[in-house]
Amino acid sequence: MRALLQRVFWARVIVDDGMAGQCHTGLLVYVGVFAGDEASDAEKLADKIAELRIFEDEYGKMNHNVRDVRGDILAIPNFTLAADTRKGRRPSFDPAARPAEARELFEAFVAALKARGCPVETGRFGARMTIESEADGPVNVILDTRPIEG
Repeated sequence: MRALLQRVFWARVIVDDGMAGQCHTGLLVYVGVFAGDEASDAEKLADKIAELRIFEDEYGKMNHNVRDVRGDILAIPNFTLAADTRKGRRPSFDPAARPAEARELFEAFVAALKARGCPVETGRFGARMTIESEADGPVNVILDTRPIEG
């Protein structure tokens, strides 16, 4: 699994029939699921995000995690994070998990975040979404449970 985290002052996701989810101070997290990912990947990713110290303390050092600052998480399912762009000019999405498998692992990821005490709202799986946010920093971090290919 791969996640792109952005520290935000606020974020919201809108689908055709209105707002699907939002967060205030916290993290906007895009989540991509790869073929072959397992429930242990969802747990590992949730643990890393819940504990990642990317919020500043009173001295301006990144010493606090999202729970320390009482932040929220807006999690957005995003299969395009699994894009393979090594060849040609059009991304291949072959590495992405099939929709049913990806939905199950995304939901397991959200449940794992909630089990760690993180307030989480989500986008709508499989929907075309509009995401609005105000970045804080900017601070952006990519997390990956898969081995780095060289």
